[in-house]
Amino acid sequence: MPSSKPVVFVHGLWIHADAWESWAELYRAAGYEPIAPGWPGDSRTVAMTRQNPAALANRGIGEITESHLKVIAGLDAKPIVVGHSFGGLIAQKILASGHAAAAVAVDPGQIKGVKPLPFAQIRSAFPVLSKPGNKKRAVALTEKQFRYAFGNAIPKEESDALFARWAIPGPGRPLFEASAANFSKNSPAAVDTGKSDRGPLLVIGGGKDHTVPEVVAKAAYKLYAHSSAITDYQSFPDRGHSLVFDHGWREVADFTLAWLRRQGL
Repeated sequence: MPSSKPVVFVHGLWIHADAWESWAELYRAAGYEPIAPGWPGDSRTVAMTRQNPAALANRGIGEITESHLKVIAGLDAKPIVVGHSFGGLIAQKILASGHAAAAVAVDPGQIKGVKPLPFAQIRSAFPVLSKPGNKKRAVALTEKQFRYAFGNAIPKEESDALFARWAIPGPGRPLFEASAANFSKNSPAAVDTGKSDRGPLLVIGGGKDHTVPEVVAKAAYKLYAHSSAITDYQSFPDRGHSLVFDHGWREVADFTLAWLRRQGL
C-alpha cells in the first residue's frame, strides 16, 4: 500500500462530520491520511452547527459534491472517498468523475435509476418531504425521528446518546433532488454507472436500515452491471443506518480496510 494515501470521509444528512473521528483514527493507524471536511454550511462543532441552521439551508447535491471536489483538488494524490448515506451518493459521483482512486458507499443515498421505494424510506424522509417549503430550509430531526431513521437496530439508550452527540440540522434540498431523480433529465443525483475507467467501488448495505433500506443499496449496486470496473457489495444484515458511528462501527470499518488492501490501496 502506498504510504499516507489520502482518504476523504463524507458524512450524510443530519450527522456532523466529527462522527467520523473513530474511523479517522483507525485509518490513520493503518497508514492513511484521513480528513472529514463536512458539508458547506457545517460549522466546526456539532453545537455551533445546531446554533446556525440557516447556513445549511438550500444546499443541494451539486453544491455539496463541488465543495468536496475543491478539497480534493488541494490534495497531493487522488484520495479514497468513503461516504455514508448521502455521502455515499457523493462518493459515487466523485469516483465516476475521475477524482478518486476508489470509493466506499455505505448505505448510499438513492442515485438516479434506483427504483425501489420502501415504506421505511418514505417514513424516514417524511419530516422533510411532507412540506414542500423544506426544500429551501434546514430541517432537524426529533429524538424519536432519529430513533426510527438511524437507531432502530440498537438500544434506545444508545440511539438517544448518538442523537445528542452527533445529530445536526440538514438541508432539505438533497432529499427532494433524490426523490425526483428518476423524473429529471439532468438530476444532480445521476451517476455514470456504466463507466469502466474508474477505480474500485464497494457498496455496503444494512439489513435493518430504514433510511436507505438494503433493497435500495442493492439496486444501486446492480446499476453497475454494465461496468467492467471493480464493483463489490457487502451486506451487514443486522445493522441500521447508524452502522458507521454506533457501537458496531469497527466491524464495518475493518471490512473496508481489508477490502482496500485487496485492491492494493
